[in-house]
Parts: sequence; structure tokens; C-alpha cells
Amino acid sequence: MQLLSTDSEIIEILRRIRVPLARFAIFFVFFYFGVLKVVGASPANPLVEELLGKTLPFLEFQQFIALFGAFEMLIGLLFLLPGMERLAIGLLFPHMATTVLPLIVLPEISWHSFLVPTLEGQYILKNIVIVALAVAIGADLAPWSKNRSKRQEK
Repeated sequence: MQLLSTDSEIIEILRRIRVPLARFAIFFVFFYFGVLKVVGASPANPLVEELLGKTLPFLEFQQFIALFGAFEMLIGLLFLLPGMERLAIGLLFPHMATTVLPLIVLPEISWHSFLVPTLEGQYILKNIVIVALAVAIGADLAPWSKNRSKRQEK
């Protein structure tokens, strides 16, 4: 009986901390990686520069990487702010779409061989975890009520 009680208590603790922990995890990764891009210290910068050259060659890398890093920092901050989760998730998904591009556009950098990612490829594939956390956070949100939507339209 003690084991069942302890198990239930642990599960209850995990339920209470799951969303705050998920929000903090996304904040930490996005804000930290964003800061590294802004200050020019990100190990992902060469990959981003290569991708930029293939997809948007008319943009200047230094300006792009600073803005991209600031965008990541914004996403991270929005995940921390109550009520901003929908916006954070809305910004996260286009970001994730762009971060997957090297798997397709730069296969020589992303893959050693078929289904064997390089370190850079693994860095990109780990975003599946970030998407799963964002989905879990979104699933925990209360739906907007019709009354709230009507008030916001006025």
C-alpha cells in the first residue's frame, strides 16, 4: 500500500510541475540559443549561414542572424508569460519549419548516410521534443470562450 501511495504522490507532483517545467525548458533553449546567435557565438551559425546562402542569398548574414536570434529569444520569453502561449506556439511552428530545412536543402551537412544524421542533423532532429512540449502546453490551455471572443471584437 505504501508503494501505491508514494506512486500516486509522485504522479501528482509531476502533474503539477509538467506545464511550468515544459514552459521553462522551451524558454531556456530558445532564449539561450538566441543569445548565442545575437552575440555571434552560436555553433549553429555556419549551418544557418549556409542555409541562408541557399534560400535567401540576398540577405546579409550578420543582420539576419541577429534578428533570428532575437526572434528565438522572443519565442522563449513568450512561453514564460502567462496568456502568451498561443502567440508563442504560433511563432514556434514557422520557426520549426525553417529549422528543418537543412535536412532537405543541405543533406551533405545534415546526414552521414541514409537515416544516419550528422551532429548537426541530430541538433535539428531534437526539435521534435520541442514541438512535443509546445503541443503539451497548448493542450493544457483553456479554450477561448465565445463571450471572451465577442468582448475582444468590440
